[in-house]
Amino acid sequence: MTRADPSTPPITSLQNPQLKRLVRLHARRGREQEGVILIEGARELSRALGAGVMPTEIFSCPELHSPEAAGIAALLPLTATELSRPAFEKVSGRENPDGLLAVADRPVVALPNLAGDAVVVVLDGLEKPGNVGAILRTADASGAAAVLVLGRGADPYGPNVIRASQGSVFALPVVALDEDEAYGYLAAQGCVTVACTPDAPHVYWDAPLTGRLALLLGTEHGGLPAHWRQAGNGGGLSRAGLSVRIPMTVGSAADSLNVATAAALVLFECARQRRDGAGR
Repeated sequence: MTRADPSTPPITSLQNPQLKRLVRLHARRGREQEGVILIEGARELSRALGAGVMPTEIFSCPELHSPEAAGIAALLPLTATELSRPAFEKVSGRENPDGLLAVADRPVVALPNLAGDAVVVVLDGLEKPGNVGAILRTADASGAAAVLVLGRGADPYGPNVIRASQGSVFALPVVALDEDEAYGYLAAQGCVTVACTPDAPHVYWDAPLTGRLALLLGTEHGGLPAHWRQAGNGGGLSRAGLSVRIPMTVGSAADSLNVATAAALVLFECARQRRDGAGR
């Protein structure tokens, strides 16, 4: 059970070396140098523990604990380092922290062998942690089999992505890899790619979204790179076996949708078609 050591007073100095290190770990470079991740918040910690991600360090501020945080704190397996409220607020990445922050080794996640009508989400170059986290949450909720993160976009295990996913990043395989690795994996798994692009010929709800699919999503400003949008056969995989769009009202001021919203629409259409195809 997590308890602060009563013989050790809380850290109060904002110049404490441990605090300075935690601040550095909010930067991607700092995390990559140490091979660690930051997990903040009771819900996120609970889901990390449920996935077998064990903290190596825990920092706690009882004054800030919500009832949920107090309950989780009592279950964590390490002695916590207690911080004063100002000290915790310095190292927190949140406006209203709940007083729990952990450091853990960066998860090593294997690419899964797919079974049945699996859906893999492929994110190419997405930079905004909020979008990546929201897509991870939706992928988990809709039953996706894995998420592949390509390019030097948002760190899928960055603290803001973990927060935006509400811990769903720990609930399914999330793997950062390069394009060739992704292409080889999807080909070996027999996936048909579905490119989401506004100039696609098919409206997403009219497209056949059953079978083993890889849903391709690019950045809002640039979309998918041309090589993912152009059809081409290699190793049994068409880089754009199917392209779909989300129709918008003619004359609307919006010229595109948020990528996380687009992902949610198409992922749940995939789920609907699988449900209907199974006769449920």
